[in-house]
Amino acid sequence: MPRIALAVAGVLFLLYPVVRPWEDETTAAGAHAAMSSGAWVASHLFAMIGFILVGLALLGLRDLVGTTPVAVMWAGAGLTLTYYGAEDFGLHAAASTAGTDLLAVAEATRYQPVAVTAFGIGLVLLAVGAVLVGRAIGRPSAWVFAAGFVLFLPQFFTPAPVRIAHGVLMLAGLMWLAADLRVRTDERALTRQGAA
Repeated sequence: MPRIALAVAGVLFLLYPVVRPWEDETTAAGAHAAMSSGAWVASHLFAMIGFILVGLALLGLRDLVGTTPVAVMWAGAGLTLTYYGAEDFGLHAAASTAGTDLLAVAEATRYQPVAVTAFGIGLVLLAVGAVLVGRAIGRPSAWVFAAGFVLFLPQFFTPAPVRIAHGVLMLAGLMWLAADLRVRTDERALTRQGAA
């Protein structure tokens, strides 16, 4: 189960920037075009499900990674998901409502002090938790996994191609870690058979 959850999360984290509409959100027309689309809702939902799947995978791996990384990543995901929900569903609803000053609503939603602070803390906790996972597993795949989460916050300040490249990094880290865990599981099974 953890391997499947990690692999599916990797695909979803790639789909997030690939499916997301990349209009100029500094203009009213661009913001409306992006945020009113079904692709806006789907892409952000992909990321939200990805965070949940990583958390579920880590619950299944707590004997391997320990409870602290799992708890830190769950706390980070919880804080991050509240912001994603507002960004996804709130801005989509505002963009779909006639007469809404969408740029003002987007600004107020994204930069409301408590919301943006919770979001930032959530992403930092995800990064810290991922580094703890990397230390616990100690393999290159786990460090690529960790790099994806460490770069999650900075990638928001980059253009679309870099954000899509970050999605590729997330896919690579999660898929590689899932494959690596399969190898480790198979190795342990062989060791147990040899000892029997």
